[in-house]
Amino acid sequence: MDITIHTTFLPHTDPEASLAFYRDQLGFDLVQDVGSGAMRWLTLVAPSQPDVRLVLAPPAADPGVTDDERRTITELMAKGSYQSIILATADLDGAFAQLQAADVEVVSEPTEQPWGVRDCAFRDPAGNMVRIDEVR
Repeated sequence: MDITIHTTFLPHTDPEASLAFYRDQLGFDLVQDVGSGAMRWLTLVAPSQPDVRLVLAPPAADPGVTDDERRTITELMAKGSYQSIILATADLDGAFAQLQAADVEVVSEPTEQPWGVRDCAFRDPAGNMVRIDEVR
């Protein structure tokens, strides 16, 4: 069996702020923008991985989600404990410096982790945890 990652989803609370973070700060390319207002689905790709899609989607879009569940999701997103993504770069210190200079919310500075990876962490505009691993 040959299986790869094709698409992954993260929720957003503000499509413009999320677009600015993933496109302008992290360097992803916007390949599709569907919907309007807060109900937009933004599909982005890293230039080096054009076949792997990151879709930023409104968390309230599922009609099966109750208002109470939407509030819970929003609260978990604000804490950074609802969804996360791990990215990778060969230049962790450079990426960290660029994001820190852009006044992005830093969760942890570049650190050698006990599980053998060096990484740092930020929150995106919706509160999602974004970890960046150093590729060695």
